Amino acid sequence: MNPTPTPTRWRRRALFALSTALAATAVYASSHREAPFITTAPKVDGTDFYMFRSYEPGRGDFVTLIANYQPLQDAYGGPNYFSMDPDALYEIHVDQDGDAREDISFQFRFRNDLQDIALDIGGKPVAIPLVQAGTLSGVNPAASNLRETYTVDVVYGGRRSGRREPLASLDGATRFDKPVDNIGDKTFGGAGAYADYAMQHVYEVTVPGCGMPARLFVGQRKDPFAVNLGRIFDLVNLDPLGPPDAAPSTIDDKNVTTLALEMPIACLRASDPVIGAWTTSSLRQGRLLAPRPGRGHKKNERNGGAWVQVSRLGMPLVNEVVIGLGDKDTFNGSRPVDDGQFADYVTNPTLPALLELLFSVPAPTNFPRTDLVAAFLTGVQGVNQPTVVTPSEMLRLNTAVAPTPPTAQHSLGVLGGDLAGFPNGRRPGDDVVDVALRAVMGALCVATGDTDSLQVGCRPVDAPVGGAPLNDGVAQHVGQFTTGFPYLQTPIPGSD
Repeated sequence: MNPTPTPTRWRRRALFALSTALAATAVYASSHREAPFITTAPKVDGTDFYMFRSYEPGRGDFVTLIANYQPLQDAYGGPNYFSMDPDALYEIHVDQDGDAREDISFQFRFRNDLQDIALDIGGKPVAIPLVQAGTLSGVNPAASNLRETYTVDVVYGGRRSGRREPLASLDGATRFDKPVDNIGDKTFGGAGAYADYAMQHVYEVTVPGCGMPARLFVGQRKDPFAVNLGRIFDLVNLDPLGPPDAAPSTIDDKNVTTLALEMPIACLRASDPVIGAWTTSSLRQGRLLAPRPGRGHKKNERNGGAWVQVSRLGMPLVNEVVIGLGDKDTFNGSRPVDDGQFADYVTNPTLPALLELLFSVPAPTNFPRTDLVAAFLTGVQGVNQPTVVTPSEMLRLNTAVAPTPPTAQHSLGVLGGDLAGFPNGRRPGDDVVDVALRAVMGALCVATGDTDSLQVGCRPVDAPVGGAPLNDGVAQHVGQFTTGFPYLQTPIPGSD
């Protein structure tokens, strides 16, 4: 048994926790630039992952999966903008039986074809320097100088060894066009024209092994995440008990690239109504740079070897404020079935100690933090915990819970009495920052009551401030989004 720490020893420990937590979170938003290596490869950096029962009218029997990539896109970032990496593999994985292994994977691969549009300049054809040669409208417009397309394979079983078949449009095509990023109003024929242009790239598709068609969209969207980023990383320089809408989102002027798939529930779940899911990206093991790059898109490198996973995202904020700095790249390259190696970060978290130091509020006293194990690793009993579960980090959704209509959704999800929201899956309007702040300070210990009705292994007495309305001052709610697939807003234009 350890002796009671003296004030000096406690301060030393608290300062260590502070420095660790700040090092682990500096300059990151949800999952934007969350690990050292991924900052060098932004095209494969997963930013946010969502999974929820569709709440678009008439689509309640579907589940929407959204994986966002390429963080912090400045809309004016031309002339190349934000095409996806044709040498990468982007995946969404689904666990149907709680064993922390994928049973279904959707694999996205991209191809960028340079059209090499040229103009007659003094009798010579000379290639233009832009990705567009005029106004763009419709799918695969003639004025587009770079055509970006993609395929999606569904894999049943192991992601590298299972049965693989392509998704196809209703006319049989297996290659789909991705809309050009929102360069600006003039490029797309006027103010507001981009929204209609992009929605022409929503495809109804057949999925092998599934008796009903699904919907598919890949393209640029406005970043849906909201956070008071600068103040959080400035030693949490805000009032965590102040108005929940006191500040604008720091990243409100950024875009991301969205991979969205809406699947029939019956094609995602097995006998257990609870499914788990996460997204990953992988690069080839080897890269060879050409000493004299040739013409064309990405002609300056060759890639080969086995796939190496470099990004992973399920539950929000895990790699940012839970995993230690030295293990962040390891986490990004790991699989849920191996998550036992990270257990200490959940059972003995540093973030509550940081908040205790900064605001003189008592952190929860129950160790190990079984309430956080339920929130991050197993799901909450009676809410989104599978019948048999291997503790592992992923987003879990109880597909038996009916979707909440937009007008009735609560931004705090389960903590607000809305069982169709986070952490039972995640919808765009769920305020995961506020929920996470409250969870780490023991909100589940309060919610479970003295009888521990949620079976999370703690009681209200273990979390003195677990019922406090902690927030980051930035509001997130369903009204900020559309009410139909793909749910995220039209991206910010590069000019207006």
